[in-house]
Amino acid sequence: MSQSSPYESLLVAARAIAADVAAKHAADVDKQARFPSETVQAMKEARLLSAVIPRDFGGAGCSMHELGTLCAVISGACGSSGMVLAMHYIQAAVLARHCTGSAFHEQYMRDLARHQYLLASITSEVGTFGDTRSSICAVEVEGDRFKLNKEATTGSYCAHADAILVTCRANAAAAASDQVLVLVKQGDYTLTQTSTWDPMGMRGTCSPGFRLESAGPAEQIVPGMFADSAAQTMVPYSHILWAALWWGIAGNAVSRAGTFVRGQARKSPDIMPPTAVLLAEVSSDLQAMRNNWQSLATEFDNLPEGADGREALTTVRWALRFNMLKVTASEAAPKIVHQALQIVGLLGYKNDSPLSVGRHYRDVLSASLMISNERIAAKSAKMLLILKDD
Repeated sequence: MSQSSPYESLLVAARAIAADVAAKHAADVDKQARFPSETVQAMKEARLLSAVIPRDFGGAGCSMHELGTLCAVISGACGSSGMVLAMHYIQAAVLARHCTGSAFHEQYMRDLARHQYLLASITSEVGTFGDTRSSICAVEVEGDRFKLNKEATTGSYCAHADAILVTCRANAAAAASDQVLVLVKQGDYTLTQTSTWDPMGMRGTCSPGFRLESAGPAEQIVPGMFADSAAQTMVPYSHILWAALWWGIAGNAVSRAGTFVRGQARKSPDIMPPTAVLLAEVSSDLQAMRNNWQSLATEFDNLPEGADGREALTTVRWALRFNMLKVTASEAAPKIVHQALQIVGLLGYKNDSPLSVGRHYRDVLSASLMISNERIAAKSAKMLLILKDD
């Protein structure tokens, strides 16, 4: 009898967590704008947080396609929980793909797999106006120690994380775009909250502004430049995993619409409900959304390992594909949830209904704002001007 793969076991666990934990607490997480602690704890116990860590360091070594599926499953029950998982995977992927050869970071990956540490990030900064590829703060290194202070406009679930990856200038004399990442662990830093968190959706991500003050061993600075880890890892993982989780949220809304339509059909078995046609149409849109993120995830997974594959990710063609996936997915998700709402009607509009899609709607509206679609479109326009046809 063959044993299931690590991913298959994680998928079974994710489905159980979504049904038994995330769905149970999603409404309260949303209402209170609180961290989804129960779901995150369940994911830790199921070892979901080390899915992206290579097997050599104790993780499951899951592919992009597999990670996207895990995020989609969790987000279908609770969008905030799915977003926390996706953001964690993005940061953990930086360690997995850029830190082999660094004794400190290799050991940290082993520790993450053993203890299921939750990683957060701080890439925003007061004064950079949303440009993550520019920093004002700089890491200061004296001997074998670093010091880093930063004023962040947002810091998703940073108050609940075990470590934070922080962008900054490589040194005090470096240009704003000459950036590195620093891994700061609990005990290395203090966080002072500088703004409130009462958003429309994704309320459980707990993303107020923070003042970070940190110091620690200089070996915690991530090797290489942030420009490389951003282009080769952060951008691909962000846009694909976010597209997957938005699909998961939209899919749950369509599932609720399907429950409603089948209920109508049972009442009049000889007559096809008019909403059935609408359900068929929105199901087609949902399938297209799935195909978009899964096909790009598969192509990413099929890239050659090593320098050649990572170099390909820095090309204009791949950058455009990631940009276009993000924009199309972030625009498709609200439309699909809206279609589901039109099918269900008042029962989908009421927050206290088992068929409510209010939380889904508010959560997916954040999609176009997470790295503004307008900013992405402007960058894509510049790239299209220099792109040559094959």
